[in-house]
Amino acid sequence: MAPTAGIESESPYEEPAVAPGDAVRHAHPRTYLMCPPTYFDVVYAINDWMRPGEPVDRDRAMSQWSALADTYRRLGHEVLTIDPVEGLPDMVFVTDSGLVVDGVALGARYRTAERRAEAEHVFRWFRDNGLIRPTLPRYVNEGEGDFLVVGDVILAGTGFRSDPRSHAEASAHLGRPVITLNLVNPRYYHLNTALGVLDDSTIAYLPSAFSPDSRDVLGRMFPDAVIAAETDTDWLGLNLVSDGANVVLPVQASHLADQLSDRGYEPVPVDYSEFLKSGGGIKCSTLELRGFRGIRDESQG
Repeated sequence: MAPTAGIESESPYEEPAVAPGDAVRHAHPRTYLMCPPTYFDVVYAINDWMRPGEPVDRDRAMSQWSALADTYRRLGHEVLTIDPVEGLPDMVFVTDSGLVVDGVALGARYRTAERRAEAEHVFRWFRDNGLIRPTLPRYVNEGEGDFLVVGDVILAGTGFRSDPRSHAEASAHLGRPVITLNLVNPRYYHLNTALGVLDDSTIAYLPSAFSPDSRDVLGRMFPDAVIAAETDTDWLGLNLVSDGANVVLPVQASHLADQLSDRGYEPVPVDYSEFLKSGGGIKCSTLELRGFRGIRDESQG
């Protein structure tokens, strides 16, 4: 509960205590890159979620994807699209193909041969659309699958996909400190399956997905983090997208939604379940283009 009005703190420098649920959340307009699931399918297995041969309902996938894009637009965000490519069934999960900070673009280098060509198409989009210093990495890095921006810091996952040497490479190119986190459960093969960014200082995560050392790091950096339950992560509930106030997450992650609501966020549930067949979720399909609007406005001015 907020302090009683009219009672002043004894120290003029002491901040009044604010309970998490009383915090005022501010939404900030974002620009997202998405790729329609025209060719979405499960034809190989590169993570523990995938079962080749399991039928995929492409009409349902397209309907769910379109509803997600419309949700972003309704919340005031800009959605740009990249053309899908036949033969690349996972290209809908465009967030794995790059990282953009302050308009500076770092491409991806996939560990698996099945997805390698996706990075080339997204990198070409970066270059053709005026992003700053678009660069392909030397070491394996799977974009915002394993790199998540929290304020001025980049949290970087490793253990299953991205090479830990890519963390220093990303820091040098993007000019941000990078904190390495080790993933230990193959079900959570990318950082964005085990950790979601809520705003510039708050995250939600599943502690059991991380090594003890990394849990200690997260505990020190984010003592007020939202701790998720596996009943939510079974639906990739942490594979969420937040604008600082509105949190778009799977409709099935109801316990996490209640936790977020208690903290003053506005849960925005959507059904994205068709993509679970490939181990993908909402964040997987949403690459944030930080700083892109400024670049475009400057070029048009």
